[in-house]
Amino acid sequence: MDQFLFFLVAFLAVASAVYFVFARNPLYAILSLIVTMFSIAGMYILLNAQFLAIIQIIVYAGAIMVLFLYILMMLNLNKQDESKKSNTLKFVGVFTAGLVLIGVLGVFRGIQQNQIVVENADGSVGLTKNLGRLLFNEYVLPFELASILILAGIVGAVLIGKKDL
Repeated sequence: MDQFLFFLVAFLAVASAVYFVFARNPLYAILSLIVTMFSIAGMYILLNAQFLAIIQIIVYAGAIMVLFLYILMMLNLNKQDESKKSNTLKFVGVFTAGLVLIGVLGVFRGIQQNQIVVENADGSVGLTKNLGRLLFNEYVLPFELASILILAGIVGAVLIGKKDL
């Protein structure tokens, strides 16, 4: 069942990424990129890495894609504004995609030859509870220093953005 879900989510991620590349409308391209980001988050959940899945959804599918959509709406791109791509760029894209395909096939060939058997695999490897315990026990000082640095960045952004303060 897990393998079926993995292939389903992987197919959705690859299909939406391919649609992103070939979409004529930039709005549909960004929406397909959001589907790709959610699919990658689904893969993280299947790998038992819930924290990475949540961060993937919040940061990439949430914040960055909303920013892309906002910029796209502000630019107000029309079909008259879009220029035609030259044949050289299309050839370079097809050549690069062929190189990536050769690399992926080589990786799959290497994986089939070197099968690694995982013994004593623990199911709690990617759990958020373990990450929180490690973060607040062993790495509490770097965590607090990072929060102070983020707070200083937020205060600086507010001061730069608001001229009459």
